[in-house]
Amino acid sequence: MSGYQLTIDDYSKQNSSKILKKIIFYILLIIIIFLSVYFIIILDTDWHRIGSGASILKQLSYFIGLDVKIMPHLILPAFETFLMACLGTMLGLILSLPVAWLGAKNVTPLGAVSFGFARMLMTISRSVHEIIWALIFVGAVGLGALPGILALAFRSVGFISKIISENIEGADKKPIEAIKAAGGSGFDVMYYGIIPQILPTVIGTIIFEWDINIRRSAVMGLVGAGGLGLAFFRQMHMSNYPGVTTVILFIVGLIVIGEILSHYLRKKII
Repeated sequence: MSGYQLTIDDYSKQNSSKILKKIIFYILLIIIIFLSVYFIIILDTDWHRIGSGASILKQLSYFIGLDVKIMPHLILPAFETFLMACLGTMLGLILSLPVAWLGAKNVTPLGAVSFGFARMLMTISRSVHEIIWALIFVGAVGLGALPGILALAFRSVGFISKIISENIEGADKKPIEAIKAAGGSGFDVMYYGIIPQILPTVIGTIIFEWDINIRRSAVMGLVGAGGLGLAFFRQMHMSNYPGVTTVILFIVGLIVIGEILSHYLRKKII
């Protein structure tokens, strides 16, 4: 009986401890949120410059309306933005394949050295924002679509190669062992044993990354990398607010087209 009573007491103490931990967690969370709002929003905002609600609405009203005259001039930048996403994704895939091969534990050729090197490349690619990549390549190769394509490619390497390498590591070992037992080379193992298993996931990852790159490419022009982002920057610089709204609608339309195409491709290919 005493043992049973002890068990109940222990359960009650554990339950009280969990409740206390939850209370402490929520209190700390509220404190962190309050401090973040206070220091980042309340102290760091110039409230006098914002003005009253009426002045905010007046500023927003400038963006109401469309500049029909610039629409024919946005067709080529929109097409350029779309091509930037396509070429950036393709180049990113090409660069991702060797990185994924080096970053998969079960096929990496030099063990921990090549594995660590590949994982470092994946981390760098994912850690650096595409705008930063674009700034780097604008400084290296000049203005235009090329630095945007290179920025999208280098940004895509981290995600694509990580997904591919993890799928290589998770591949079924039985076909691989059978190919090795039959005297197959490393190429045979990769081509006949691993690629057929990971191909659907790889295709889905590429389509997903291409869909994301359409969004990324739309803002590349803000740093001089061409496309609709450059048109957006020019309209803002000229204070042509209806023109800004027109460019935004073109960007939204391009993203919607990308969503439709990616959905169609996933249904058809995967």
